[in-house]
Amino acid sequence: MKEKEYVQHVFSKNKDAYVTSSTHSTGSDLPLITKWLKPQPNMTIIDIATGGGHVAKQLSPYVDSVIATDITREMLENTALHLTSFTNIDYVVADAEDLPFLDNAFDIATCRIAAHHFPNPEKFISEVHRVLKPNGDFLLIDNVASEKPEYDVFYNSLEKMRDYSHVRSLKISEWKQLISQNNLSIVDQQLRKKTLPYEAWINRTMDTKESMDQVSSFIINAPEELQHYYQIEIADEMIQSFTIDEWIVLCKKK
Repeated sequence: MKEKEYVQHVFSKNKDAYVTSSTHSTGSDLPLITKWLKPQPNMTIIDIATGGGHVAKQLSPYVDSVIATDITREMLENTALHLTSFTNIDYVVADAEDLPFLDNAFDIATCRIAAHHFPNPEKFISEVHRVLKPNGDFLLIDNVASEKPEYDVFYNSLEKMRDYSHVRSLKISEWKQLISQNNLSIVDQQLRKKTLPYEAWINRTMDTKESMDQVSSFIINAPEELQHYYQIEIADEMIQSFTIDEWIVLCKKK
């Protein structure tokens, strides 16, 4: 099974979990999206890898139309059912690395908590630049790896163990290089810690005790330095929560 087929399999199987997940549906970054983008009534937006449709839902009241795309048809169909009252959102099955839209088509492009599933992030950023109008805005939100190699390896290994559709969370330095290479300029950015409730996080993608135990053991046996950095909370020998790094960046097409 190829990487993109992994994504389709995982997300079709867990489509409801991504609609209801507190990490995705109630993140404090959602109001920030509106504040940073300043959407206007005449704008058309593309939300790439929309998942549960949370960004599309957040922005649709402020703009003319939103195109919500996702590579997983079952996920998109399920999201559309949950958002039937938002009449200016259209749904298109699309690969983030090969968008079926004309050049210079959108005022704003967004992608939230999804890019770590993309096998070729350089193609994704190139496509974002292509479909954006001149001076259009691009807002990317994603989990990022630390610049420290051992932290990078730990976090990406953990995510891959928990979710085989995970490809890689890039470092901020890697994202900045791709952004610069594709004639996008950074307008604003924020790095923050995001707390993940452990039980919801692991149950979203895993369904056997053996695999869950493997992940738990990997975390509990991590070096103290890593446990401190990721703020791993353990009570009664059970992992309660941990934090990861999330980067929010607003770019403009030059």
